[in-house]
Order: sequence, then C-alpha cells, then structure tokens
Amino acid sequence: MIRDLLAAALFASVIAASLSFVSAADSPSQASATTACTFHCLSLYWTPEGGQAGKQVLVKFREAGSQTWREGLPMRYNPINDWKKPGTKTPESQGDYRGSIVNLKPGTAYEIKLTLEGTDLTTDLKASTWSENFPIASTVKCPGGNATFEINKSGTPNGYVLYDGTGSTIDTNNQSDMGINVNAEYIIIRGFTIKNVKTNGINIERGNHIVIESCDISKWGSEDKEHVGYGIEMNAGIYCKKDRNMHAVVIQRCKIHNPNWNTNSWAEDHIPGQDSKHPGGPQTIVFWEPEGNNVIRYNECWSDADHYYNDTMGGAFNGSYRGWPGRDSDIYGNYIANCWDDGIEIEGGGQNVRCWNNYIENTMMMIANAANSIGPLYIWQNVTGRSYTKPGSEFNPKHGNFMKMGYADSIEWMSGHMYVFNNTIFQGPENNASDGPGGSARIIKHCVTRNNIFHSRPDDTHSISTEKRNADNDFDYDLISHRVPADSEKNGIKGLPKYAEGSGFNFETKTGSFHLSPDSPGYRKALVIPNFLEPINGNPPDVGAHQSGTPPMVFGVKANFVPPDAGKE
Repeated sequence: MIRDLLAAALFASVIAASLSFVSAADSPSQASATTACTFHCLSLYWTPEGGQAGKQVLVKFREAGSQTWREGLPMRYNPINDWKKPGTKTPESQGDYRGSIVNLKPGTAYEIKLTLEGTDLTTDLKASTWSENFPIASTVKCPGGNATFEINKSGTPNGYVLYDGTGSTIDTNNQSDMGINVNAEYIIIRGFTIKNVKTNGINIERGNHIVIESCDISKWGSEDKEHVGYGIEMNAGIYCKKDRNMHAVVIQRCKIHNPNWNTNSWAEDHIPGQDSKHPGGPQTIVFWEPEGNNVIRYNECWSDADHYYNDTMGGAFNGSYRGWPGRDSDIYGNYIANCWDDGIEIEGGGQNVRCWNNYIENTMMMIANAANSIGPLYIWQNVTGRSYTKPGSEFNPKHGNFMKMGYADSIEWMSGHMYVFNNTIFQGPENNASDGPGGSARIIKHCVTRNNIFHSRPDDTHSISTEKRNADNDFDYDLISHRVPADSEKNGIKGLPKYAEGSGFNFETKTGSFHLSPDSPGYRKALVIPNFLEPINGNPPDVGAHQSGTPPMVFGVKANFVPPDAGKE
C-alpha cells in the first residue's frame, strides 16, 4: 500500500509570521480542510466523508495565477486514536489525512486541490506562505547590561516591536537566572550577545509570534548539585516550559555554543548511586510540548570537548502526542554538533514536522524520532558526519544511528508515518559516521525511504534495522552497504558511494561538498519524487543529499535555502 502511495506521487494574500488555518468552503463536492503555513511549507489536514485505508488523497498545487498544476505527495489515511482511551481520537491529531507541500517560495499565495482517490470528492484551498519581511511598528534600541532584560511590550500582526541588541552584551556574571525573559508577542529579538547566566540565555515565559535572530548565546546554566561537575538537565540557550500555547517562534541565524557545564557520557552515572547512565545536562534549544508552527533555521549549535550537551536541541515529552518541536514546524539549514545523545530530537507527535538540509556531526543519534505518534514526519536532504562524540575518550563513547527509530515508554506510541528521502550518511575516509536507521535492532514502523545513502561503518552489520517487530514499512531505491530487512530494497543499490574530488565538510566555513562521482553507484539513479526531488538541469537526480551540478551545501548563519524548483512554471 505504501508502494502505491509513492507510485501515485510520481505521475490569500501574503501574511507575515502568523499561525494561519485556512478552511475550504463546504459544497456538495467538497469537505472542509485546513492548512498551516511556514516560509517554505504548507501543512494540509482533511477528513472527507468516505476516507478509509487504501484510499489516498491526491494533492495538486500551483502559485496563484499560474496555469500549471504541480503534483504533491499523496496523503495517507491515518486517524489517530488515543491508545490510552480506546475508541477515542486524540484531539491533537488535526485530520484523518495529513500531509505537507514543501519547497515553496516565501511570501507567495498558493492554490491547492485535494481529491479523495477513486471518488469525485474534492476540496480547494488558498493559502500563503510567510513573508520573510516582518512589518516593524517600533524599535527599542537595547543597551547591554549585567542583569536580566525583561521584554513585556507586544506588537501586533501588522507591526512587530523590534528589540535591537546589535552590539550589546548582556553578561550577568552568573548572578541572574536569564539573559532575556520574554512575556510578549509579535516581537523581534535581534543581535544580542548573552553570556554568564545561571539557567537560560533567553527564557520564553509566555509568548507567540517571536523572532529570535542573529544572537550569540553562550555560558549558560548551573551545576547539578546531585551530580557535581555536570550541568542541570535542560538548562538551555533558548528555553520555554510554562507556555504550552507557545507557537510561531522563529529562531534564525543564531550561534548557541559552549554552556557553563558538561554532560555525563553513557559510561558515567547521571546521578551517583542510581542505575541510569542516560546523559543529563544542558542543551541549546528546549521547548516543552509547544503548540507548534515553529521554525528553527540557519543556526550554529556546537560546543567544545569539555562542555557537551545532553541533546543538542529537543524537548519533552517523547512518549506523547505533542513533544518537540510541535506540529507544523520546520528545522533546516542548521549546523548541529557535540552531544552525548541526540543531535536533533524530533520526538512525540511529529505532526507535519519537516527536517531538511541540516549537517549533524559529533553526536550519538543524529536525528531522534522515538516515537512518532501522529505524523507525518518528513526528513530529507540532511547530511551526517562522524558519530564519535569524543574521539579518544576514556569513556569509549558509543556511536549511534542516522535515525534513532523505536519507541518511548510504549510501542503503542508508534502510530505516525515517516518519509525519509535523499539523506547522506557521509562516512569519509575515517569511516566513523553513524549506522543506518534503527541500527541493527530498533523497531521501525510506518516508514517510507527513497534515494538515501545508508552507508554504515565497515564494522556495522546493518544499513536498516531488521528487528522482527518492524511493520508497515517501504524501504526502496536506497544505496545500501549492509544488511536490510528481507523483501525490502527490491530496487535498492548495494555498494559503497564514491564522492567527487574535494568532498567533505569544512567547519570554518560551514560548507560541504557531497557530490557523487560519475562512476559511483547511485549517480543519476535516484527516483524522481514530485515536490521533493525533481530532475536537476535536465538530468536524472542522484541518490543522496547533494545533487550533481549544484553549488556546495551551506549550513548555519550564512545558509539561505532556495527551493530547487522555485522558478519552475
């Protein structure tokens, strides 16, 4: 059935940074549908009469005024019942059919047509992606200081308040809990340097429609008194816990690095005398069960060998229908490194969460998705480097998986769908990157893979987990180096990738080249996936994240995502 989904996939005035739900009008041939927007993506939700397993919803879209419709990835029927309340749908799930349109242009109006497969039932929607130009009503020029800066004056949808900290430093000498404390909405926090605070660099007490950009945050957090020498769990550069309604937060072009305290490794006790050795310590970004519609892009999150993170970015709760980063959220263009556990922790609901064009290294699990309870979760065109957390460490650190997979607390949370396209596990000459999705023994459910380079370490046994409880997966068209589940990868390519001369990642410039050489397995052998992977300059696309004939990939504060087909009519 998932193969049928991929086979089918092959054939508003502009608003500024708002959580927008646009409903289609009801008629005899229509049922209500909604959408939520970001800069480059649209989430789609629809519960038509007659929806059922085996019937997809076909998706078409076009820019307003265009004569040409384009194909989107079909949506799969997947109502989510609360497994703790049998027969009851969880209110967190927004529709029986859910999906995303990606690679869109910011500040652009689109028309969408949804059709229930095999029927005359259709619905039309209009929606606009966010503009990257936020309207500013007033500017507050902020001096530096040695105490918490309180932000409590809000703007409006028609005019944000810009708190301009360009050239200003907040350094509390570890006498204040936060550098900035936020109780406001429709604001921009720009250009601050924040350091030496006891808990969180920027704390969002309450708020939505918040833009945090071009800030440098370091030296936050306090020592855990129960675990001397290590930091308190989840003290963060940017943090929100109290406001579950937090939404539409954009974190962009920030450098978040070098906290005050370290994190225990998997070989050390988290708290002496207790059994758990799970890492516990600081992180760069933490949200606790936000409402969603958040964007984390173009940031650089790293540290040094003596100040490692628990997860580089993530939140709570993993076994839930919310989790991190909240529904309708995007994570892209980031450089992420230096943690004992998860580089990007996308766990919980995963409902129309999209993660692409990130570079992740020096972590154990590169992308964590245990569990994915609602979905769909989209992970594409990411590159992962070495999985050593501390080369040469006396703790003999683990290496992990490209994607964690599996469950949190109960296997019953594994009810959402995932799509994994055109990612690259880049081993490099040292062969010290991660294993494939799920390693050898983690459970994988409801997952479609296409066009990935799953190049595991030479001493690993699997490119994809073969756990016997795997279910409802469709693994195919990937470049694989090791074992995969039986009856999968019927069109997969067995072998090792060969890269063009000069391949690799440059930490100083945050750029990377991961082109396949013309004699490599997978060169111009990728499956075209409408809206996700189109032909490149008239040529068939390549397997992996970096397409031949395209510029070097750029991550971090100098990155700028341009949709690959933005100019296509």
